[in-house]
Amino acid sequence: MPDRIALVTGGSRGIGRACAVALAGDGLRVAITYGRDDAGAAETVAAAGAAGGEGRAMAVKADVGDPAAVDAAFSRVEEAWGGKVEVLVANAGINRDGLVLRMTDDQWDDVVRTNLTGAFHAVRRAVPGMVRARWGRIVTMSSVVAMSGLPGQVNYAATKAGLVGFTRSLARELASRNVTANVVAPGPIVTAMTDALADARREEMRAQVPMGRWGTAEEVAAVVAFLCSDGASYVSGAIVPVDGGLGMGH
Repeated sequence: MPDRIALVTGGSRGIGRACAVALAGDGLRVAITYGRDDAGAAETVAAAGAAGGEGRAMAVKADVGDPAAVDAAFSRVEEAWGGKVEVLVANAGINRDGLVLRMTDDQWDDVVRTNLTGAFHAVRRAVPGMVRARWGRIVTMSSVVAMSGLPGQVNYAATKAGLVGFTRSLARELASRNVTANVVAPGPIVTAMTDALADARREEMRAQVPMGRWGTAEEVAAVVAFLCSDGASYVSGAIVPVDGGLGMGH
């Protein structure tokens, strides 16, 4: 897929960075959006550039919860590279954990705004170009928690489950235009978000995985890269778990 343009939201670290590097290695020009981590975004651009070539990666600071910021980010990428985004990985996500009895409106609203509404903003901005090109790839980043639930994560789980219905509806809407839409659902993956968990909780989660280990961001990115490839042209509306067997296909 030479010279196609990909955009990965939440690409300054973790799974987003790994996706950017994998797509760059497959020959795409890759842009990332990020919220606050300037240093992390620069590291992603350097890593993606090393994988795909100098000048073929860029970063744009944008709050995915703000539709104007998303529109501006897409416009900057389009102007820089003279084309439309044809591959979108809606990866940006946050967590604000807490038991429902104590969860505040802000904890709920912040997670919904970033994880679910942010994906909507990015997809809505990307789809017109994909439809005109009659080619496109959309991947949203859900979680094993969407199907299994987890105490303290009613907000996070709700957004990740919401992405499933959102993406499957997209798959039906866009199929006639040769645009696919799929969901990747990681299990326990080593990232900065999971590094913040207590050791006892990390061990408990590891013990639940049939493969007996945590996954890596690169293992998730390999699946994302396939779903964005020409080889996945007949895969749409799928939920692909990358969880070491934890969900057993849900």
